[in-house]
Amino acid sequence: MSSTASHIHSDIDSGPLGAGRTLARVSGARPGPTLLCIAGVHGNEPAGVRAARRVGERLAPLAGAMRGDFVALAGNCRALAARRRFMHRDLNRAWTDERLDRLRTEGRLNGTIEDHEQVELLDAIEDVVEAARGPIYALDLHTTSGSGGPFTTFGDTLPNRAFASHIPVPMILGLEERVEGTLLAFLGRHGLVAVMFETGQHEEPLAVERAEAGIWVEIAALGLLTEGGLPEATAGRKLLRRGMEELPNLMEMRYRHPVEPADHFRMNPGWRNFQPVRAGQAVARDARGEIRAEESGRILMPLYQEQGEDGFFLVREVAPTWLHISFALRCLGADRVIHLLPGVGRDPDFPDGMVVDKRVARWYALQLFHLLGFRREEDLGDRLVLRRRRFDDARYTRCGPHPEPLK
Repeated sequence: MSSTASHIHSDIDSGPLGAGRTLARVSGARPGPTLLCIAGVHGNEPAGVRAARRVGERLAPLAGAMRGDFVALAGNCRALAARRRFMHRDLNRAWTDERLDRLRTEGRLNGTIEDHEQVELLDAIEDVVEAARGPIYALDLHTTSGSGGPFTTFGDTLPNRAFASHIPVPMILGLEERVEGTLLAFLGRHGLVAVMFETGQHEEPLAVERAEAGIWVEIAALGLLTEGGLPEATAGRKLLRRGMEELPNLMEMRYRHPVEPADHFRMNPGWRNFQPVRAGQAVARDARGEIRAEESGRILMPLYQEQGEDGFFLVREVAPTWLHISFALRCLGADRVIHLLPGVGRDPDFPDGMVVDKRVARWYALQLFHLLGFRREEDLGDRLVLRRRRFDDARYTRCGPHPEPLK
């Protein structure tokens, strides 16, 4: 283990993962924010589980000096025990209000394993929300089947940006628009400041080190403990910066390649996170033949496992200057006059929504709305339906919003 990681953890567990939902719970002597870590939403991603447990063990003796609370929950316990991504369905693709309402009203006695897991995990998160003594910051810990660098991704609100910026790895915008029903998006809709942290390849020791480092960095950044007495945060920041110098700080999602079992998708060997790719370059194969990149950029999350609905993603660099422009526009309330632009009108079904005629507003439609904090809900060919993300307010960058009940 490297010297910079010496304050982070000891050797990786070799034994089986336990099936308990609560991995750690440490309550500080004084009220303050809650840092909620959720790990193992995919059962073949044990790194976050191990990291969260270790942080909890180290944090417990420091509770008297702590402000706020630290809670860590396991996501898909049964899939973790089986070391499978999921048993019947992907637990990270069904966090819509409609599905959760159905699970609660119809019950889960005859449901799938993931139906049981989803309701149990939701109950555990609701307990955290009810017990919170301040804003809640959720760190959703994941790993990838391909190798390469770590990154964060989040719904693009100002408080989510601020939370993600503490972790010195590339930030990816737009993933939650390409993948529906994620736990991350669900938590954000209910007032939790939420960031997904992808820490590396599933089984590599460095993935555990990075996950633990990110947790310690956020503990210090949120003020649960003071940085001066927290060498783990200093060491963690150094660890996470290592190897990131050559990568852009900010990237946007450009393309997702969806896959189904019948496709017989196979990624070509050797692709890594953030590896450059040229437009037209062969990257994979399926039952229909060769798959080539639709545009130049960088590969993200190439699929090298049997289960999964995403073959690969393409991202490209965004100048950080746009974040400053976006921050200024949102603080000025530019979203309140956007409907005055040609081809833009209010959505009659949603007060925070807009409908854009792409034939009129083709040059600025999606890019401008992203700057103002809108999320693409539907692409209807000649029209875009967009909605403003909730809790996108500069005041919440200093102290997160009060979370709402999840029921």
